[in-house]
Amino acid sequence: QVQLVESGGGLVQAGGSLRLSCALSGRSLSLYDMGWFRQTPGKERESVAATSWSGGTTYSLDSVKGRFTVSRDNAKNTVYLQMNSLKPEDTAIYYCASKYGRLPGEYTYWGQGTQVTVSS
Repeated sequence: QVQLVESGGGLVQAGGSLRLSCALSGRSLSLYDMGWFRQTPGKERESVAATSWSGGTTYSLDSVKGRFTVSRDNAKNTVYLQMNSLKPEDTAIYYCASKYGRLPGEYTYWGQGTQVTVSS
């Protein structure tokens, strides 16, 4: 059974940086596509970035391109989201999720989320 635990959220001033971590346990990270999502109250969850089992990366939001970087360390079974030049509109609960990388499908496992608050 895969378990995901996010960490690294917090309160930061606009223009600051945070690095979120998502530790996967129960399986090898190298088998999984990993995604970062975020959600604010009253809004649907949105995809932020993803890294595939083969190492590719994608960014779903134009607003984070150039500011956020997704990466993975398979040896540590951990995925990261480096967030720079943070803006108040980045305030949200950030979630990581995983799905088996060699098959199509939806994200299967989700973490509990970590709160990111950016003050103006």
